[in-house]
Amino acid sequence: MKEEMIIAGFGGQGVMLMGKLLAYAGMKEGIEVSWMPSYGPEMRGGTANCTVIMSSNKIPSPLSSKPDTIIVMNLPSLEKFAPRVKPGGTIFVNSSLIEKEVDRDDVEVIKVPANELANELGNSKVANMVMLGAYLSKKDVVDLNTVKDSLKSVLSRRHHKLIPINEKALDTGVRLN
Repeated sequence: MKEEMIIAGFGGQGVMLMGKLLAYAGMKEGIEVSWMPSYGPEMRGGTANCTVIMSSNKIPSPLSSKPDTIIVMNLPSLEKFAPRVKPGGTIFVNSSLIEKEVDRDDVEVIKVPANELANELGNSKVANMVMLGAYLSKKDVVDLNTVKDSLKSVLSRRHHKLIPINEKALDTGVRLN
């Protein structure tokens, strides 16, 4: 098994948290993982992305020029990373913020109204967890329960009160597929 992915969006959309959760859950399940963040000029509002690689074998490089999957939370991220996805790969699109159609017919496109569903849950900040849940239901890389168990380790202590809403958001995303 090997999954190379890029998660991208504006700073503050939780793209780094998604990547950290996947990497941490992968470590808990005993697979090889790599997590590499990349920030734009500003932390909040600027662009941010991370590359996550999960594999049964050693990972020779933390970079991915042709990812299997991208999760994009905003239009600039879609435009930047969609051309790089391998043929046969998957693009998860936050359809709440991205109306543009993906201009490729050699990839699977999964539209997730992440912001709308997060708002229905009562917290717009959990759109990232809705997207992560949708990803987990489609890709068999790590178990949902391992990701939920990882929240306590990955979230800072001051955010532990938000674990229940994050778990609900993950479940909401899983139910989409």
